[in-house]
Amino acid sequence: MDAGEWRFVEGGRMLPGAVVSAVGYTSRLERPVQHLGLPSPALTVVLTFDEPVISGFRPTGEDAETAHLVLGGLHTSPAYIAQPRAQSGIQLAVRPLALRRMFGVPAGELAERAVDAQDVLGSGVEDLRQRLAELPSWPERFAALAEHLRSAASEVRSEPRPEVAEAWKWIAWHRGTGSMSALARHVHLGERQLTTLFRAELGMSPKAVSRLMRFEHARQRIARAVRDDVAPELSAVAQACGYYDHSHLVRDFRQYAGTSPSRWIGAELRNIQAGAGQPAEEFPV
Repeated sequence: MDAGEWRFVEGGRMLPGAVVSAVGYTSRLERPVQHLGLPSPALTVVLTFDEPVISGFRPTGEDAETAHLVLGGLHTSPAYIAQPRAQSGIQLAVRPLALRRMFGVPAGELAERAVDAQDVLGSGVEDLRQRLAELPSWPERFAALAEHLRSAASEVRSEPRPEVAEAWKWIAWHRGTGSMSALARHVHLGERQLTTLFRAELGMSPKAVSRLMRFEHARQRIARAVRDDVAPELSAVAQACGYYDHSHLVRDFRQYAGTSPSRWIGAELRNIQAGAGQPAEEFPV
């Protein structure tokens, strides 16, 4: 593991109903490293105060994008992020349905993509990034960011279909373990129609979203054990999170993280222990 200093600062419940978590980060490394950005049921917004973020969905970096402001959509494979020796900034986890309410854009337009956040959130977000970088403390930065988000949320631009919003809540409540037939009955739609609406709004089917939420539940349990300095019992995690068995959990990890749970823990140990990726709430609804 590369030596270095890592610090993560939790910004608290910044905008309930829209923002799952806001985390300030600072790291000083002996040399640049590559970080895995795992899929989750949230969109990712990064505002970096130092060097721009270099990220893509291929480990070779062939599709890498470079930007100081990054907005990542829902994805089903790991994002590969180049971490320079020195970096600081703020990372937000945003509920996908909130993107349409706040900025008039369905999250489906960002599926499996990472774009310059200005293209979606507007040019004012660059002014915000520069202002945050100049503020002297994390509390002041989080306060300014919260004010900006509240302003964006004050005018609802458009709403997702109520069936989609209710289906999302149902999947999250069941932590990705409910059946698709039961979900369709709950929202009074046929499975095919619900799938069509989900793909248009989120870029994924209800089944894909369910798998993503189940994986997120498992990842949070594993990360919590690591932070508590306890060796995760993967068979117990698999059972608690609705997987058939330990092998089923490992297969999902290989898809979403590109590696096994144990290798992911080894590669991301310093980040996990420092609190990276820890949501403001245990499981976002």
